[in-house]
Amino acid sequence: MNFTIATIPGDGIGPDIIEQTVLVLDKIGEKFGHTFTFTETLAGGIAIDQVGEPLPQKTLDICKKSDAVLLGAVGGPKWDDFPGDQRPEKALLGLREGLNLFANLRPALLYEPLKDACTLRPDLVEGGLDLMVVRELTGGIYFGERGRRQGKYGEEAYDTEAYSKEEIERIAQVAFDIAMKRDKRVTSIDKANILESSRLWRAVVEEVAKEYPEVELNHLYVDNASMQLVRNPKQFDVLLTTNMFGDILSDEASMITGSIGMLPSASLGKGSFGMYEPIHGSAPDIAGQDKANPLATILSGAMMLRYSFQLEKEAKTIENAVIEVLKQGYRTGDIMSAGMKQVGTKKMGQLVVENV
Repeated sequence: MNFTIATIPGDGIGPDIIEQTVLVLDKIGEKFGHTFTFTETLAGGIAIDQVGEPLPQKTLDICKKSDAVLLGAVGGPKWDDFPGDQRPEKALLGLREGLNLFANLRPALLYEPLKDACTLRPDLVEGGLDLMVVRELTGGIYFGERGRRQGKYGEEAYDTEAYSKEEIERIAQVAFDIAMKRDKRVTSIDKANILESSRLWRAVVEEVAKEYPEVELNHLYVDNASMQLVRNPKQFDVLLTTNMFGDILSDEASMITGSIGMLPSASLGKGSFGMYEPIHGSAPDIAGQDKANPLATILSGAMMLRYSFQLEKEAKTIENAVIEVLKQGYRTGDIMSAGMKQVGTKKMGQLVVENV
């Protein structure tokens, strides 16, 4: 089978980790008889530097013509003083909106070889941890009306949270579909005691739940959910929530697994097209120094095989290779512990290739 993949290395460590992921995917292609054709393009700070905008139209066009997108990272202190609509992060919002990617999947897995890196008591994560955050990606406060105005106490700024029934229905269906393939439990997270948008969210989610009688649905307020994640994370299977709440909770979930450098993500729309990226940042302080952990990006490549190309066996091959490398005691600096063998970005990528 032949697949076209748009790669967006972006800023900071983005080029380092994308390079290793491409090598792993090429090895998968060699082993299973697939051809992956990669087209590199610009977004983020590097695009600002080279063409004067964070998301060139050419990049969006290349992505739309591809079967999937593999993204490294964008942003860095170099561009911190740019206006909001000209910052590198604007490229992420533009890609999500321009490619109609409304569902963000962020798995949080605690790998057995990394259990000692978890910051929670061992009894709270005994037997491992495996939950999925399903985050709405193109609505809510990040895309609502915003601005500045004169208020009672002088200048004030505002951001508007708004959700339509259709937006809630489609993300809820994604969450319930995923739950059907897991432990058949969905926890919907909102702030329905305060926010009108959350009251609609809860009502629509309950309507969608009627289509999935096998799935158990629970509701939590976001403040309680954030507490429960560190109090008893194993109670969760699929967490369904809004754009902003999902942004915060998925980062919290990532840290209880030991390292944000280990976790992938997928952004999906209708059909099989998706954009895949690690959830960590650009880490410009270690860019180009062979120090970055490429495993989250490599695992994002596995998600791409699973969700966009329907290559489950190939996806599992990558995931098993990562686990095997960790079992062998190899670690990058961010997950290093006593008695392990520290390696750099390139060596870690090479080890995964060898174990594929």
